[in-house]
Amino acid sequence: MIISGLDPSGGAGIQADIQAVTALGCHPLPVLSCLTVQDTRNVYNATATDPDIVRQQLECLAGDTPIHAIKTGALGNVDVVDVLVDFLANHPDIPLITDPVIKAAGGGDLADEALIARMKERLFRHAEMITPNSIELALLGENEDPAQAARKLLNAGCQSVLATGGHGEGEDIINTLYHQAEEPSHFYVERVGGEYHGTGCTLAASIAAGRASGLSAGAAIDQAQDYVLRAIRHALRVGKGQPVPDRGIPWQS
Repeated sequence: MIISGLDPSGGAGIQADIQAVTALGCHPLPVLSCLTVQDTRNVYNATATDPDIVRQQLECLAGDTPIHAIKTGALGNVDVVDVLVDFLANHPDIPLITDPVIKAAGGGDLADEALIARMKERLFRHAEMITPNSIELALLGENEDPAQAARKLLNAGCQSVLATGGHGEGEDIINTLYHQAEEPSHFYVERVGGEYHGTGCTLAASIAAGRASGLSAGAAIDQAQDYVLRAIRHALRVGKGQPVPDRGIPWQS
């Protein structure tokens, strides 16, 4: 199940999630949490879906089909978060991968302070993994040091934090998984260079697809990294902004 926002450029958001999970052999159950005015350069406006419609969709789907994992992206507002948390409380055994979408790469806001606070207070404790980039991690953990920021989130109830390293430098991207009671795990993937529209969405959705398919968290991260790297290598020039990963390429694990 995917709960995320609509990106009309097709580069990020729920379309990216649908393409990624489909490519990795899963069937998406998409629930639209918000509409955005967005292109490959930035986000200019966003409005949340009626939370009661979201609630009805979640209940309808759960009554009809098995759900093997849940991935969330941009959630719109606090009311949508509350509806989601109520649903998760009744389905505690479904792995939840949360991409805490706050800002677009162009700087446009996708979450206000109230939404950020509600995610930290209520949503993150239900997630098996949250996947912030370095900017989101510093904001959520209130510390520029990734390890300190991740520790604060873990202390607040997060089960694990995958700090993604795409905004860093170096020959490899290093994604670091911080756990409650273990040493961090490091995952290395080749850095292609440049900025791409929708890579964070794609990575989180791909991890959720791996978990839905029965992979361990570590194996799901490895598969997701390989898939995102291949999609970036075949990126499409859709608009005047960032290239879009080609998530429709044939995939074999």
